[in-house]
Amino acid sequence: MTMTNAGGRRRPPTIHDVAREAGVSRGTVSRVLNGGHYVSPAAQEAVNAAIRRTGYVVNRHARSLITGRSDSIGFLLTEPQERFFEDPNFNVLLRGCTQALAGHDVPLLLMLAGTEDERRRITRYITAGHVDGVLLVSSHSGDPVAEQLREAGVPLVACGKPIGLGSKVSYVAADDRDGARDMVKHLVSLGRRRIGMVTGPLDTPGGVERLAGYREVLAEAGIEADDRLVASGDYSRASGEAGAEQLLDRAADMDAVFVASDLMAQGVLAALHKAGRRVPEDVAVGGFDDSPAATAVTPALTTIRQPWDRISNEMVRVLLAQIGGDDPAAVILPTELVRRDST
Repeated sequence: MTMTNAGGRRRPPTIHDVAREAGVSRGTVSRVLNGGHYVSPAAQEAVNAAIRRTGYVVNRHARSLITGRSDSIGFLLTEPQERFFEDPNFNVLLRGCTQALAGHDVPLLLMLAGTEDERRRITRYITAGHVDGVLLVSSHSGDPVAEQLREAGVPLVACGKPIGLGSKVSYVAADDRDGARDMVKHLVSLGRRRIGMVTGPLDTPGGVERLAGYREVLAEAGIEADDRLVASGDYSRASGEAGAEQLLDRAADMDAVFVASDLMAQGVLAALHKAGRRVPEDVAVGGFDDSPAATAVTPALTTIRQPWDRISNEMVRVLLAQIGGDDPAAVILPTELVRRDST
């Protein structure tokens, strides 16, 4: 529907146009736009249909002056910028959260804060009210951002359980420990006994939980723990390659390796190839995530699938509920073993 002014020029539709098209008062339209309170289902449907027909777009600035909200959400990654572009998981999560919020007509602002100065600036920006809530990705222990935002009363949902904050902060996580257990059980079932691991950062919940799952299954299988078979990584491809080189140097008889991310597993495969080890004949390799990195290598990677779509949707759902006044909540989602050619 085209709106014109007295001079015959096209103009953007207004709330008055929507009210006239829907056959309701301007106040009813305003109530629909601000949450639909005290509006009958029939009137709400009439207003929504009129918005579609007229092409009306909410003036977010004007509405924020009335509601005290910015009508936007921050996606905060506390990692160096290059990690955002290297690790496909962050892009998958960002896309999923963006799509989930689109259904609520709420834009998502990407915020990268990899240094202490950047975190201070971003924290000031957020606590000044420029976003209504934050989706926090990749929180490390000792990183003050989550605690500072919580103390400032900013609605917050973390991807993964923030270490040290317990039930104080909402979070959505895959079951990292159970996923690790499934992978190591799979490697044991293949007859592998000298199973190494390249861990994630041990100041993150995923790093801690995946290592714990690995150790639990070895103990249950009666396989003696050997510290020479554990190397630390930081979820980067380079750290996976360096970790595999350490394991090969310290334990030449290693016959399998569980890698705490698919991107690191790419580096592990490269190191094994350089060392002349066949995969999976000499060394079976299992990853974690089921990211695009898992199928971008040869052989394709056996891995643990994280339900990224569900994680994104749940993070958005929990955050919007918290913005609406709900208490913090925790959601833990199941993982799945995906068998491919590397085991």
